[in-house]
Amino acid sequence: MDQTILGIGTRLQHTQYGPGVIVGIKYATYLISFINSGVKEIDKTDTHLDEIIPENVTEEIETHSEVEKSLLKILRLWGGLQEHVPLGDRWQNGMVIIQPADKTLKPKEIPIDDFFHKIVMLRDRLRVLEQNINSSKNLSDEEKVNIQQYITRCYGSLTTFNVLFKNKEHWFVGDKSGKE
Repeated sequence: MDQTILGIGTRLQHTQYGPGVIVGIKYATYLISFINSGVKEIDKTDTHLDEIIPENVTEEIETHSEVEKSLLKILRLWGGLQEHVPLGDRWQNGMVIIQPADKTLKPKEIPIDDFFHKIVMLRDRLRVLEQNINSSKNLSDEEKVNIQQYITRCYGSLTTFNVLFKNKEHWFVGDKSGKE
């Protein structure tokens, strides 16, 4: 096997580190995310490295973006990756102020960066919950759909916070049918 031409998303088996997936490529090395050992930089010519070729899979089955999404999903599930989600420029170093109706009470001030970080963590945890529901062997398809509808409504409720995100691709998206 010519190990010097493997691409991102290639599944590998290493005799010392176990199964992993290529997540980055350098001139002479691969960055490989191993399930049990985390991300390691391995020489492309390492003789302890073998490609895992799944049975009954052709190249046409998955596109590059689908492979990338699957890989990110796996890495998130294993806790090896947290996506950097930037706060919109106009909100940098801002404050969230929660003012009680009674002006004699002190308002609560929260740095907007901290508030935004909590929102992103909530989004990431909803995604993991969604993945766990969809991969559950104990739930019927009908139960999965019913629970998924609640998660979609949660995303819809959180669309108010989309204004904080720098990039539109990170936005919350609820039910697109307009029923809510």
